[in-house]
Amino acid sequence: MSDILEKDPSERAGAKAASSKTLGKRERTKASNREAILDAARDVFGEVGYGAASVRDIIRKTGLASGTFYNYFKSKEEVFEALMDDGALRIRPVIRAAREESSTFEEFIRNAYQAYFHYVLSDEDQFRMMRRNTGALRVRMVTPEVLAGFDEIQSYVEEDIKSGKVPPMDAELFAAAAVGLAQEMAERMMMRDNPNADEASEFAANFLLAGLRGVIDRSSGKG
Repeated sequence: MSDILEKDPSERAGAKAASSKTLGKRERTKASNREAILDAARDVFGEVGYGAASVRDIIRKTGLASGTFYNYFKSKEEVFEALMDDGALRIRPVIRAAREESSTFEEFIRNAYQAYFHYVLSDEDQFRMMRRNTGALRVRMVTPEVLAGFDEIQSYVEEDIKSGKVPPMDAELFAAAAVGLAQEMAERMMMRDNPNADEASEFAANFLLAGLRGVIDRSSGKG
């Protein structure tokens, strides 16, 4: 009797495959919905600004039901922070590649700024959203991926100190200065009629490295 009731192995395999396919489709749908919300929010924030934007504006642009939005995000604040995380996730490989291409500490700084400012200008939607919401960026930049990106940059500085590529200094404060300079200059660069990534990266690298020499001289008693 048990042999009769037991499913044929091929039937079990088919059922398992169907279940896996359903699960895969569900996950793809979830990912697609979340991406649609983020894309819509990026457009809305870029068009009307964070302060004037509403959840309804974002939902209307997605074409999804309002209930679907709240399955992924609780508020426009949460969406904005997700966009910051999304941007950080995309810029980190760019900085990592600049790191891998550099043989000296100075070269890393120059390559990193070059990569960052060109990336800012190449991502048109993110560029427009950031340009319209510079005030909101100042209070919503402390997100998990943004912090992880900062920690990664600090670790690069620490590695170069340990290897002797750069004299001992406060790696955390140097990373903060490097990142802060990049963010502030990117904001100003985006406000210009003809933003120039090469000009911005050259200025930032020269300014930071000249400041680094001053910090090292003072810490060694030369200043």
